Amino acid sequence: MVDTMMKTIIFFLLNMSLLIAKEYYAKVEPYEIKTIASNVSALVLQADEHKEGTLLDGSDYIVLDDKLDIIELNKIAEKIALLRQMMTYNKEMIRNYEALLEKKRLNYERIKELKMKSSVEKDREFYDLIASQNQYISTQKELSNIKVQLNDLQLRRAVLKRSIHDKHISNKGWMLYELLVHQGAFVSPSTPLAQLADVSKAKLTIYVSRNDIEGISEKSVYIDGKKTPYKVTKVWHVSDAKHLSNYKAEIVMDAPKVFSNLVKVELRHE
Repeated sequence: MVDTMMKTIIFFLLNMSLLIAKEYYAKVEPYEIKTIASNVSALVLQADEHKEGTLLDGSDYIVLDDKLDIIELNKIAEKIALLRQMMTYNKEMIRNYEALLEKKRLNYERIKELKMKSSVEKDREFYDLIASQNQYISTQKELSNIKVQLNDLQLRRAVLKRSIHDKHISNKGWMLYELLVHQGAFVSPSTPLAQLADVSKAKLTIYVSRNDIEGISEKSVYIDGKKTPYKVTKVWHVSDAKHLSNYKAEIVMDAPKVFSNLVKVELRHE
């Protein structure tokens, strides 16, 4: 009888221990914070400090100097137009040379076997044919060089357009968490420009023991004592470098009105 009662008590205690919720404390953080870095070297012409702490609407909040890029881009457009015009002329010349060569070949083939024509006359016709062929080849070579120049200019134009785009920093739907540069500063590639926060959602980060990982995604999440519809969305199955023997876990939740408050998190089997 006593043994049966002891077994019942032990069974009861074991089940109770499974129902006891683990408590953690976590700060409500933006879903993501990222740093925007410069891709170019340039002077900062504009840095809108008044936009810090606000949701960005897609307009520029940092502008880097792109004046020389725009001037060069316009010059390249002029050069491309001239080269394309030259290509048109060269193509027309090639067509003319092809027609001329056809006639000169026929003429040379016609007279080279005639005994009534002197060798001097035949040589003159041959040299004239070769000279026309060389002009034809030279024109083709010039056309190829123009195509190479066009390709180089088109590549340079693409680089300039990318550079101009990269000098106008804009994001939509993100909060400008912090500006890291000011007007008048000079930045180079990889210089941090701003920190942005995704406040459309929030996340809680907790550190759980190895034993608590088992079935963690099935546990109900309570925040400040109230049951929520949230679940643990991600678990790192490698122990954390700072929280030794514990494993990082993340809960994604709806965005609150105010971030950074500390909340109590409980994970319960139900």
